Amino acid sequence: MEVLTTKLQDSAAKKFYIESYGCAMNFADSEIVASILNGNGFTASTTYADADLVLINTCSIREKAEQTIRSRLHIFRQAKRSNPGLLIGVLGCMAERLKSKLLEEERLVDLVVGPDGYRTLPMLIEAAEGGQKSVNVLLSREETYADISPVRLNSNGVNAFVSIMRGCNNMCSFCVVPFTRGRERSRDAVSIVKECSELFDQGYREVTLLGQNVDSYHWYSADEQDISFAMLLEQVAGISPELRVRFSTSHPKDITDDVLQVITRHENICNYIHLPVQSGSNRVLQLMNRTYTREWYLAKVRRIRELMPDCGITSDIIAGFCTETETDHQETLSLIQEAQFDMSYMYFYSERPGTLAARRYADDVPEAEKKRRLDEIVKCQNKISQFSNRKDIGSISKVLIEGDSKKSEQDWMGRNSQNKVVVFPKENIALGKGDYAMVRILESTGATLIGQVIPEAKN
Repeated sequence: MEVLTTKLQDSAAKKFYIESYGCAMNFADSEIVASILNGNGFTASTTYADADLVLINTCSIREKAEQTIRSRLHIFRQAKRSNPGLLIGVLGCMAERLKSKLLEEERLVDLVVGPDGYRTLPMLIEAAEGGQKSVNVLLSREETYADISPVRLNSNGVNAFVSIMRGCNNMCSFCVVPFTRGRERSRDAVSIVKECSELFDQGYREVTLLGQNVDSYHWYSADEQDISFAMLLEQVAGISPELRVRFSTSHPKDITDDVLQVITRHENICNYIHLPVQSGSNRVLQLMNRTYTREWYLAKVRRIRELMPDCGITSDIIAGFCTETETDHQETLSLIQEAQFDMSYMYFYSERPGTLAARRYADDVPEAEKKRRLDEIVKCQNKISQFSNRKDIGSISKVLIEGDSKKSEQDWMGRNSQNKVVVFPKENIALGKGDYAMVRILESTGATLIGQVIPEAKN
């Protein structure tokens, strides 16, 4: 498929500015958008103040995210008063869900483009420049952007996201993604491996394979070979032992022993799995349409640790879902204790219009109660995270250096295979961004491991 091109007015002098919110998929999509705009004469700006086109790539997963985006749109709208020619656009999930409201009722934006409409941006921009309100929120069964080379925005030159699929077939009752991103469609494996190889040649040393549910990846090759996620993972790992490979996100029902076995065979595939659980109550899991039980999930965690004892496991947890009782909440706390997650992303439930939960169930847990339960979940997880980090003291981690520590230019910051942040002194050792270092862990904080390079084993 081709990008729809058009002759943009004075395009050679035009600049675009883009902000991204939400999941890693949104950030990866913004890099696709940047590539399309670059191909049509736009250059990137680091500030919206001198931009001709301001885009905000949005997330609709929680109400708070939408509130943040609305606040930003009001700021951009004020900038338009002193720059009447400025175009403001909304991309992504919120664009699909609130297209009419944003364009007509609130008049905050000039163009609205859903996740599958980015190829039409040049045409939509031209229409908006002519005073038309431009919209493309159609969902596609084929769109993958596989033939577009992303422009790496705000890149450290070490880590890169690579989208391997789009959409989701799991109709979790709380989730808006199937409605905003459409059904699952997998990108061809040849283009994925090619992109990862090119990134390695450009100096990148870590790729994260992205999808709403990577474990359901399937693609049929020209010779009708069925390429599974395990097979794709092995192909990417085979590019070079110096290229680290991560992936996100895994649905517990789909991650297979084949995937786990591939991880154990390749040292450069990180021993890290993000495995969202959402709740520890079987009753709530059924209402969420998660298709597994508490017992099944914990058995999966045990299987992962049986094959990879040092595997880092993180999760997503929702507090206060519809009809959740105190008993349900206590079951979530006990699951966190039993699973011993290294870290979790924790939120209280935010009803999303159009979802199955919004149509079927009353959002009947008071907000104050949601926040209390979330606070207990956070405190429980923080204790476990601190314990997990303390266990690493005295161990040796292979760390990929990503850059300077946020707190001091005298220290390097990187991550180990388990996705834990490691900080250590530079100490005149000849290391730099993109290098691997063997680091002995000496102490830890709640979220960071602190160590020292072992010089004789720095690579």
